[in-house]
Amino acid sequence: MIKQYDHKKIENSVQKYWKKKKYFKVCTDKKRKKYYCLSMFPYPSGNLHMGHIRNYTISDIIARYNRMLNKNVLHPIGWDSFGLPAEEAAIKNNVEPHKWTLKNIKNMKKQLKSMGFSYDWSREISTCDPEFYKWEQYIFIKLYKKKIVYKKKSLVNWCENDKTVLANEQVINKRCWRCNNKVKMKKMNQWFIKTKKYAKRLLEDMKYLKKWPKKVIAMQKKWIGYKKKIKILIKIKNNNKIFVYISRLDTICGATFILLFYKSKFIKKNIKKNINIKKIFEKCNEKKKKNINFAYKTNFNAIHPITNKKIPIWISNYFLDKDFKKKSILACPAHNMSEWFFAKKYKIKIKFVIKNIIKEKNEFYKKPILYKGILYNSYKKINGLCSEKATKIIKKKLNKITKIYIKNTFKIKDWNISRQRYWGCPIPIVTLKNKKLSCVSKKTLPIIFKNVRKKYNKKRKILVNGKLGILEKDTFDTFIESSWYYIRYASPKYKKGIVNPKDSKYWLPVDFYVGGIEHATMHLIYFRIYCKILKDLKIIKFDEPVKSLICQGMVLSETFYKISNGKKIWVSKDKIKIIKNKKGKIKKIINKVDKKKIHYLGMTKMSKSKNNGIEPKNIIKKYGSDSLRLFITFSAPVENSIEWKSEGINGSYKFIKKIWILSNLILKKNKISKIDHNSLNEEQKKIRSKVHHIIVKISKNMKKKKYFNNSISEIMKIVKKIEKFNNKKNSLIIIESFLIILKLLNPFIPHVIFYIFKKFNILYKLKKKCWPTPDKKSIIENFCKIIVQINGKKRYIINAKKNIKEKKILKIIMQKKNLKKYLKNTKIKKTIFVKNKIINILTI
Repeated sequence: MIKQYDHKKIENSVQKYWKKKKYFKVCTDKKRKKYYCLSMFPYPSGNLHMGHIRNYTISDIIARYNRMLNKNVLHPIGWDSFGLPAEEAAIKNNVEPHKWTLKNIKNMKKQLKSMGFSYDWSREISTCDPEFYKWEQYIFIKLYKKKIVYKKKSLVNWCENDKTVLANEQVINKRCWRCNNKVKMKKMNQWFIKTKKYAKRLLEDMKYLKKWPKKVIAMQKKWIGYKKKIKILIKIKNNNKIFVYISRLDTICGATFILLFYKSKFIKKNIKKNINIKKIFEKCNEKKKKNINFAYKTNFNAIHPITNKKIPIWISNYFLDKDFKKKSILACPAHNMSEWFFAKKYKIKIKFVIKNIIKEKNEFYKKPILYKGILYNSYKKINGLCSEKATKIIKKKLNKITKIYIKNTFKIKDWNISRQRYWGCPIPIVTLKNKKLSCVSKKTLPIIFKNVRKKYNKKRKILVNGKLGILEKDTFDTFIESSWYYIRYASPKYKKGIVNPKDSKYWLPVDFYVGGIEHATMHLIYFRIYCKILKDLKIIKFDEPVKSLICQGMVLSETFYKISNGKKIWVSKDKIKIIKNKKGKIKKIINKVDKKKIHYLGMTKMSKSKNNGIEPKNIIKKYGSDSLRLFITFSAPVENSIEWKSEGINGSYKFIKKIWILSNLILKKNKISKIDHNSLNEEQKKIRSKVHHIIVKISKNMKKKKYFNNSISEIMKIVKKIEKFNNKKNSLIIIESFLIILKLLNPFIPHVIFYIFKKFNILYKLKKKCWPTPDKKSIIENFCKIIVQINGKKRYIINAKKNIKEKKILKIIMQKKNLKKYLKNTKIKKTIFVKNKIINILTI
């Protein structure tokens, strides 16, 4: 065994062993329970960044933990290799995008292997491989025949710089998400998938997403945008009638105005007849051209369908409901946020018809009541009823006296899948001489892209059933590839279809998925839609692609910049000098070369553009991949952001060195043998109790909560105690405890742990069932929770030592700020104390 901890030798030898033995290769095994662990696959940009490292470390920890539970773990990796960045790089460097991409894949693969991630490399896929994307073309042909895809002229977001269409989610503040160029609206022929068709199922099937972050669910619900569209026919004083929209029927008696968009049918009909309306229309139009929101009251009044009272009609040059662009609204401002602000701005009457839970007098409400509740100040028959019952009565009443239509509507739109890129999967459709569209034959798949842009710009002629046609020029949006790639991992070399039905039944769906929250309403929603599409095509048999999802936080780093010609120029940390005062606070930052002032922005997301990135390969070279894995896991909870600090990585390195030294001290000198646990003394029982208590805690963290940082913290504490008690008297219990600690550390620092077990010839395989099982009988409960009551009311819970005396508990209570306020200006009459459970203080 190497005396000094040498991460290079250890990690190289372990990685070579894993490769030689095909250690992480898996196959379908019905005798064993499967576990499919997946990270969002990377785009092959050429270099891994810390965001990649964090994402893949999380999934690797989970994969290794489940292997130790004797599960058959599928942990694959691949490349999201089509897309605009490769195309741009190819144009700049005068290289074929295919060659550029393959070179980057080779480089990134080497970096991933240096981290020791437990991937089954035999299942590696790349989306630019024709053997992968031919199945994408195959799915499209099926969808075309079932009329789930269609082509139409549509207004699209066009980026002139990237020369491509952008999805709505790819436009941020009217600019392209990649190049920041201003986006224009352009009419073009585009291909669409009928995703609106799946809106209801997307919402209903959220019942299967219990292990998804609540934030992602909320974001998706908002994006799908379910609303009930209620349309009512209302009379206007001059015998006209108009259809108006209302968001809720229970609040109809709170309607105080009607708002019409200035280009609605009613306004256009009455422009010539009514001078007042003509003037308002002209003002609205004038203000619209100047991009100014404008609204004005007309001399028209409508008649309320329930109360028969007059309702004033207003005109505006903007929509209150931007998502649905309703041109006529029956506004109930007391119970709708946008209508509330409109009424406040133009001093229109606000009438509350739902009681506030907290206050009694509605005149003093400072905001609208958006929740459902008890009706009052409304129609006589519904006052005192709940919203649900009131809605039914109002609906019956309206059906008798006027026309009412209720329709479920969704904000979600059909998915535009056309992209004007040559580095992408060709759409397998041809236009024949008679200008009719036809899909290519399945036998001709894959239709392969042309590497050179000049060839892409030329028309490609293809024979379809003996007729010559021109191939569709557009390629697929790359979100198509990332919507079904996880299925292909189950049988990546299967040639008869997308997936072998036997493999699909065994491996799918994904048990655990890791990726950033930024994908919540793009990749993750398309991911779910495509799952439903493939289920309808009977390719798969499950409703949702992923059972459990975790969205990891960002990796942050210190950011510095200088001002040059009024612009910010980002400066890397190695080019600056930080001068601190005696208290350690930053006094001055200067450039090492020209001594000019440098500004400190604080901690921001690591990025190349801000020159604040840390190269993982440099860290691996200096500290080793185990140290990087440990630091990135220990620094913060999975969902939180990490602040990169060099002292943190150094601390992780020192801890691994300590484990190395202890393994030499404990395992080398002592024989591993069974212990008679009944013969242990009190001190040894305490050590064993603490170790087994940690097994329980870490097992919970790994299985449910994913609190990896807490797990490492607990291990570090117990390692200190093992160091303290490591002597000849305690040798056997220390060996047993230390072996447990090594097993618990294996998912986090696998190289060094594997090396230790292998070199000491311990009969133990990290792939088979070897996760420590706690002996719950050995756990000595040293602490208990004591409920504090004051005059019979629960006020606090104290964590105290078991068998604590009443006097000591009272002392603790008197020191607690949260409890002092209840005991102020009172005298304790009596205390009722139940040992280890409760204390009730009775006061005068």
